[in-house]
Amino acid sequence: MKVVAFGTSTSSTSINKTLASYAANLIEGAEVTVLDLNKYNVPMFSEDLEKEIGQAEGAKSFLDDLSSADVFVISHAEHNGHHPAAYKNLFDWATRIERNVFNDKPAIFLATSPGPGGAQSVLSAAAQSAPYFGAQVKASVSVPSFYDNYDFEQGEITNEEIREKVKQATNLIA
Repeated sequence: MKVVAFGTSTSSTSINKTLASYAANLIEGAEVTVLDLNKYNVPMFSEDLEKEIGQAEGAKSFLDDLSSADVFVISHAEHNGHHPAAYKNLFDWATRIERNVFNDKPAIFLATSPGPGGAQSVLSAAAQSAPYFGAQVKASVSVPSFYDNYDFEQGEITNEEIREKVKQATNLIA
């Protein structure tokens, strides 16, 4: 089973990318590909620019990489209560090419943040809108206070309750 995982942050030290990779690798028999959103360069979306250039190459590449997946594990970063601008922009370009971005495939939606909120606002928004873009969300899990609940040396969630929630979510993809 091919699992495509990514965090919606462009930070080189993205905790959401770390969480997505961690969860994807819990799926039994998974062949995991972790995407780096920095690979998909797109200009700021506008209808005027779209008329001028057509489809953005970075968005086409993103959709191509997504098309290889059987399952998605996506961890949503939250910037001021919303999706990060870079991800939202890439996603907007992608939906202009193919509205059914996730091709009616199963997904696990995660979110984390350094603080106790665990990016719950953006996770809720993402999970609610997911069916409109072809994601069959099997589970969504928020991980609060990531730096307090994840051991980077061990590559493991240290909080037993949170670790179990993430494991249960990945067990839904069998």
